[in-house]
Amino acid sequence: MKLIAESGSTRTEWALVEDGNLVYSMFTEGLNPFFQTRREISRSVRLGLPDIFFKRKLEQVYYYGAGCSSVEKKNVLGASLVAQFKTPIQVESDLLAAARGLFLCEAGIACILGTGSNSCFYNGRMIVKNVKSGGYILGDEGSGAALGKLFLSDALKGLAPAALTADFYEKFRISPDDVMESVYSRPFPTRFLSTIPYFFDDYTDEEYVYDLIMDNLRSFFDRNISQYDYANYPIRFVGSLALHYSRFLREAAADFGVEVDVIEETPMKGLVQYHSLDLEED
Repeated sequence: MKLIAESGSTRTEWALVEDGNLVYSMFTEGLNPFFQTRREISRSVRLGLPDIFFKRKLEQVYYYGAGCSSVEKKNVLGASLVAQFKTPIQVESDLLAAARGLFLCEAGIACILGTGSNSCFYNGRMIVKNVKSGGYILGDEGSGAALGKLFLSDALKGLAPAALTADFYEKFRISPDDVMESVYSRPFPTRFLSTIPYFFDDYTDEEYVYDLIMDNLRSFFDRNISQYDYANYPIRFVGSLALHYSRFLREAAADFGVEVDVIEETPMKGLVQYHSLDLEED
């Protein structure tokens, strides 16, 4: 039996797989070695998962996660997971999870639009080009965190429609001072920022909200996708925001002459299929 995990900063999806078939799956809170210590990650895993995940005999754990692009951060995750599962661990980035889940062994441009954003050109075996995400301060264009940041900046400066701003503060039961506290002083600011786009669901027909969403998505294509050979390869997306705003995403893509054929909330379905092929060591 294999265990496959795919984690963003907001949530982690876990899947027990046997003979290429999904046996059991569930979600826990997100893990990120940039924001959590080895001990905090171990505690989150142990308390978040039921006993079935620790009692089954596992031949391998495949973990894909946000913040796992460097050897140092991979080692933090790997050590945390080995301590819990007592079995070999392979740690890779959430971007490789997106690429494998969306394309298996075919070439294409894989994109993540969730709490954060990222993209890469995948040649069917490995990532061969990656435009750096930059994170929620220096990049993450198109993401939920970026969209939340754009709106909060406008709200704090009085540039967003007054009625919309007032409704936001009322529904979130939050004040401008609380906003500053949540972004600059509390843990996981990206989780807070990425909840804000769902507030827009009742306002997408308003010009301000529509323009905010579209400008955020166009920025992702302009600053990231335009640096790939996007006219000659398929472009596919995973992520909660990509799925939630799929109509807007396809409209923004069309502005760049792109037709998006696949949008998935998570890459897990494809990852289960990929790891049934036993190609990961090739």
